Amino acid sequence: RNPSQRWAKPEEVAQLSLFLASDAADYIHGTVIPIDGGWLEK
Repeated sequence: RNPSQRWAKPEEVAQLSLFLASDAADYIHGTVIPIDGGWLEK
């Protein structure tokens, strides 16, 4: 049921975490960002 046909790699999840902790994400507040390989889109 996962459109990407694979589980996420730990480094893929870590990349989002690093981005959200960086200054580049300083305007992102109070949102949910699913890391599900497109499962919610299916």
